[in-house]
Amino acid sequence: MEHAFRAAPGRTPFSIGIEEELMIVDPDDFSLVNAVESLLGDAPVGEVKPELMESVLEIATEPTRNTAEASEQLRALRAHVAARAAEKGLTIGSAGTHPFALWEDQRIAARDRYRDLVRELRFVARQELLFGLHVHVGIDDPDQAIHIADGMRVHLPILLALSANSPFWRGDRTGLASTRTPIFRAFPRIGVPTAYGSWARYEQDVEFMMRSGVMSDPTYVWHDVRPQPKFGTVEIRVCDGQTRVDHTLALAALIQAMVHELAAHHEQGTVLGDYPWQVLDENKYLAAIHGLEGELVDLPSADRVSTRTLARRLLERLREHAQELGSEDAFNGIADIIEKGTGADRQVLIYDTNRDMREVMAEIVATTVGR
Repeated sequence: MEHAFRAAPGRTPFSIGIEEELMIVDPDDFSLVNAVESLLGDAPVGEVKPELMESVLEIATEPTRNTAEASEQLRALRAHVAARAAEKGLTIGSAGTHPFALWEDQRIAARDRYRDLVRELRFVARQELLFGLHVHVGIDDPDQAIHIADGMRVHLPILLALSANSPFWRGDRTGLASTRTPIFRAFPRIGVPTAYGSWARYEQDVEFMMRSGVMSDPTYVWHDVRPQPKFGTVEIRVCDGQTRVDHTLALAALIQAMVHELAAHHEQGTVLGDYPWQVLDENKYLAAIHGLEGELVDLPSADRVSTRTLARRLLERLREHAQELGSEDAFNGIADIIEKGTGADRQVLIYDTNRDMREVMAEIVATTVGR
């Protein structure tokens, strides 16, 4: 299987690329609008792309060395699509789910990939009205990429807890911090992956699935963390979409630092801990339900520990890695989430004030576009 995990002129190790899935919204009643085709076109930097549904668009930065550079691109992209939307009498919003939208009202984007997806997965694909944050980190060696992907599995619950931003679904307060997580769980080839151990094993498994006709290429593996051979990156996909751009950048900085630490361990020959897959999956589920308000199983001690405590511990341990990468300033956003709460906490607070989900969406839109 061809891959781009190699050093190349002009490429910076541990470069980051950020992808955000955004809502296209009516500015008056805050419902979703099927209008992605009218918002596509040249962007000042990066890309603006369609997604599965016509009420969703994706913005993607180019690879950058650190979150300071990514900040310029991401803010420019949000401003660009907000301006394009305003020209059409629309606006944009960012969160893990739309609080009251119905998937039945959304049109599938006119692309072969998405129509094929609906034909193959049917209801499972049709109801995937979800908005995620994906972060790519560039890696120059395929076996190192697998070591990092295997090691990142332990970190997925913390990243989900910090990013939880979807407490509502179809007009219902679900009681979950990340409703997006169990909805997406219906897809095949998702969630916490197995530990592959080597590029050869990963390549063997993916090529077997492609030969069998299960999927046409590696991008149909939708795990929470995956090697991305085309780009030469490890891609982390577990996070809910973030309303505040500062929180997006903070999560990207934390992910970049996690990858940097795991790469150093690979160079030193450090062996990853061998933990039951069931515990990793259980931690992720606990994070989806409680966000930062609950507990996770601390590895390797097997003790139940406050999620906030684990997040603070991780933040301090990784700070020197962020310093080396030039992304430490963005860590302030993680501290803000730990101290003041997640996007889900903010949404619930606004809803509890007046029991009005349109007020929740008004806040999401205003914060997304920076007013």
